[in-house]
Order: sequence, then structure tokens, then C-alpha cells
Amino acid sequence: MLILTAKEIRAVENKAFSGGFTEEELMKSAGTACFRKMLKYYEVEGKTVAVVCGNGKNAGDGFVIAKLLKEVGANAHIVLADKAPELPEPLLYYNEALESEVEVFSFEDYAYDCDIIVDCIFGIGFHGEPRAPFDRVFDAVNESPATVVSIDTPSGTDATTGAVINAVRADLTIAISTLKYAHVLPPANEYCGKVVCVNIGIPESCYASGYAQTITKESVKACFKPRAKNSHKGSFGHQLNICGSYFMPGAAVIAANAGLRSGAGLVKCAFPKSVYPVMTSHLIQTLFKPLCENESKTISIGALNDITEELSWASSVVLGCGIGNNDDTQVVTAQVLKTCEVPLILDADGINVCACGIDILSDRSAPLVITPHPAEMGRLIGESAAYVQENRVEVAKAFAKENGCVVVLKGANTVLTDGSEVFINTTGNAGMAMGGTGDMLAGMIGAFAAQGMNIFDASKCAVYIHGVCGDVAASELSQRGMTVNDMLSVLGAVMSDFE
Repeated sequence: MLILTAKEIRAVENKAFSGGFTEEELMKSAGTACFRKMLKYYEVEGKTVAVVCGNGKNAGDGFVIAKLLKEVGANAHIVLADKAPELPEPLLYYNEALESEVEVFSFEDYAYDCDIIVDCIFGIGFHGEPRAPFDRVFDAVNESPATVVSIDTPSGTDATTGAVINAVRADLTIAISTLKYAHVLPPANEYCGKVVCVNIGIPESCYASGYAQTITKESVKACFKPRAKNSHKGSFGHQLNICGSYFMPGAAVIAANAGLRSGAGLVKCAFPKSVYPVMTSHLIQTLFKPLCENESKTISIGALNDITEELSWASSVVLGCGIGNNDDTQVVTAQVLKTCEVPLILDADGINVCACGIDILSDRSAPLVITPHPAEMGRLIGESAAYVQENRVEVAKAFAKENGCVVVLKGANTVLTDGSEVFINTTGNAGMAMGGTGDMLAGMIGAFAAQGMNIFDASKCAVYIHGVCGDVAASELSQRGMTVNDMLSVLGAVMSDFE
């Protein structure tokens, strides 16, 4: 599904208007579609429903909804957040609602003692901080025990940036025509509740190319080809994981298991030799390459010759999960970047090492994926994690373009970009906010790349399926009770949906 900014959706609507549609028609179509979608989620007959409206065009959708709710037996009220509409199209539907005997209240006179509140206060044009009286309206809606349905975006959220100062918190948000960035970017996505989309009849020809998109199951499934009957282990690639250290051996174990369950033909683990007992007690299907280590029991520069030899064996390389950040691992990472010729997935400390000298990313020939969380991304660009969170798409896209790599900016609704295309993932949940999930993701990307996918498709598939594993684990065990091992345990079964 497409994800548009406010400017982009206005351009789409303008094309629709130039093609013969009128503002009045689209407004009625939007209100009607949202009303019908509401009926799929809520029983409204006999219920008191307050449709809270501002004085802009978004209010017109609300007036249409209020009239339709009245017609199906709801006790529908229009609550004016400020004043009656003045624009011609909303005024038309306001008058129609009055003719249908929908009661109208001012927000000061309404008790919000109702079953459902429909939020039509602001549309996609809102940005900044709400002025009076809208700030008080937001507070009144949020303090009400009623179920809240926001139309298009929750009022008070910035549709383009996802910024929020004060906003309505919705239980259900009905996006009109397509998703907006407020639905997928923090912190606005926290205010949306469940997000569903309605088609209001704008032709596909009105949409240009190059918009951001969500990752869909169909697009992921299309990346997987059936396995040939006469395949052998060499048919599905050699994945080399240079991961782990004495203090973080689990990262290497998780990445290896993820690679195995994602279909890599052979997975080889290269790690500091002191970690050997942990690796061999947790992994039975992988190959092992113990390496020289330093006093910190991380990989030392003495292992460079062995690592270089292994690179010639590999179809993909995962580097960084739990390796630690010191002089030796910096040299090792720089050398791998310089000599690797197969897809390279750089995660965790591999990324942190690059923050010490970002130029090493340019001294490479391999296709590169980096998988930072916001703090790691911030270290790469010299900004705070908060800055990255406020500018997720722009930061990821700029870094990918400048460095010629694929960026997987992790977090709720992971951003994936090669500097040109942008995808935002909507699978996954807050139960995945724990150590080890990133190691699993890196291992999955490495496995898909080893099997021949290009790095962008490998990343897209891994991000989506990784989130599905989190959702399955949470449904079976709860978000608080799930672990990375639980996600790994369902990965094989989840993969069956993509064969």
C-alpha cells in the first residue's frame, strides 16, 4: 500500500479534480466509505455517536457520516469544535445533516458521555501545536471513555512527519485513499490504534510513481522461487557469520539459527576461539571457524588471514552481531569491507565500528546492507537517536543514497531504502523490543542473500517475515512473555507461507 505526504495526496486529489471529479463528490465518497467501514467494526444502532468536527474540509466528511449514522438508527450528534462551517462543500453536508434532524452541539456544551466519538476535527493539513479551543477539545476526547474513530489521521498528528505535540488518541483510524506517514512513523503511529484504509474512487492514474510503500505479503512471496527437485546444499548458498565474542556469544547463536531456518544451504560461524564451547553446545548444523582473539576475547587482527580465506567461500557475509568495538574489531571490519565481494550485512558492532571512521564504507566492492537501530544510526551521522526518530525516512534515504547501500532502519515500522525506493514495514509488535531480535534479522537477510536474492529484496523479505514471527510468537505467548528463541521456533513454519 502506498504511503503519501500531505503534499503528495493533495497532488493526487488535484489530478482527480482536473479529471472531472469535484470536491463535493470526493467529500461525499470519503464520508460514505468511512461510514461503511465503521459499520464493519462497530454496532451503531441505538448507540450515541458524537461526530466532532472542525471548520475545515475534514469536517465535511464528518457531516456526511453523521447523517448516515442517523439513517441507520444511531443517536448521532454533531459536536462543533470551534464554529459552524463556512467553506461551501462542508456547509452543504452540514445543512443536509441538519435536515436529517442530527442534533448539533458546541464542544463546551457537550458532555462526551457517548458510546463512540468520530474525530473529524483536523485533516492532513495539520501541523504544530493545536491552538485554543482545539487543545481543550483533544483533551475532552481523550478523557472520554468512548471508543474513538479518527477519520484519515488522528487530529493533532502531522500527516507528513508523524510529529505530535497534542493529539487525539484513536482506537481506530480510517485512512482515506491511502496511508499517510502519520500512520506508520513515530510518535503519531502510537495515536492511530488500528489503521484501515478506504478507497474513495480516485483513479490509479492520478498517482505518480516513487511513493513510499508498505511491504506486502504478496510482494514478499513473489521474491521466492520454488526449489528445484534435484537441489543440494550448495544450491542455496554459503552464509558466513562473523559474529560473537566472549561477552556476547548469544548474538552469534541467534544469527546462525536464523540463517539456518531461513533456508541457507550452509552456515559457517567465525568467532573468537574462547566461545567455542558455547557455539558447539547450541548449534549442531553449522560449520565452525574458531579465530584468534585478543585480551578482551573478541576477534583479533591475527585472524585476518583466516577471515580472508573464508570470504572466498561465502555467498553472503553477516558481520558485527556481538563482536565488540575495539581497535582489533575496527581493523577486522575495515578489512572485510575492503576485501568482501559478496553481499555483506553489517549489524550492531559492525555499524558502531564504522561510526569511528565512516569513510571505510566507501572503500568496498561488495553490495552492502546496514541494519542500525536509531542510536546506531545517530552515531553514524553524528546526530542523536531522537533526531533520527524524528526524521526516520529522510535520514535513512539520505544515508543509503550517499553511501550506495541498503539501509534497514530498525524500530516500530522499520524503514527500508536503497536511497531511491522506500518501504515501511507494518508487521511486528512491541514484544520484539528486546536484545537479540536484530541478530535474528541480520541472519535472515544473510540467508536470503546467500540464496541469490538481491540485497534489497533479501532485506524486504527478512524484515516482513521477521515481524510476522514476532506477531505469531506474541499471539501464542504474549508480548511480555515471548523471547527471540520463540520467534526462531516459529520461523520455519512461517516460511511455509512463502513457498
